[in-house]
Amino acid sequence: MIEFLFIAQLVSTLAMVGLIWFVQVVHYPLFGKVGVVGFHDYEQSHQQRAGLVVAPLMSTEAVTSVSLLWICPAAIPMEAVICGVLLVVLIWASTLFWQFPFHQRLSKSFDAATHQRLVKSNWVRTVAWSARGVLVCWMFMRLFTNGDAATIPAM
Repeated sequence: MIEFLFIAQLVSTLAMVGLIWFVQVVHYPLFGKVGVVGFHDYEQSHQQRAGLVVAPLMSTEAVTSVSLLWICPAAIPMEAVICGVLLVVLIWASTLFWQFPFHQRLSKSFDAATHQRLVKSNWVRTVAWSARGVLVCWMFMRLFTNGDAATIPAM
């Protein structure tokens, strides 16, 4: 069970790290090139399609990180698990209180100032997911390469 949680957390987190960097560097900046006329439909499609990819990954990441609060192996310091959970909370809070409202405003009509706020505020998630990626890789390596995996019951 622990192995599954760590692998699911590693895969979901690293997928989101790659995705958030693509969004930050390529996708969000290109919103400004869509044009005012077609932007409403573009933004609506973006929200629907992005949700199909992002929702399962973010949910998996959240569930696996919180689960480790109760079933954390001795090889992983609880402080690392708590730090990981706090980063997830920061990411979700940024998504709910910044990115989602900006997308809602943009879905009504394109506004350059709102677009710029979306791009700038998304750096919070980009940095937080990058930090999570490093942290989760460190936990995974600590657990599975330093002989500590022997302390985990077999699946």
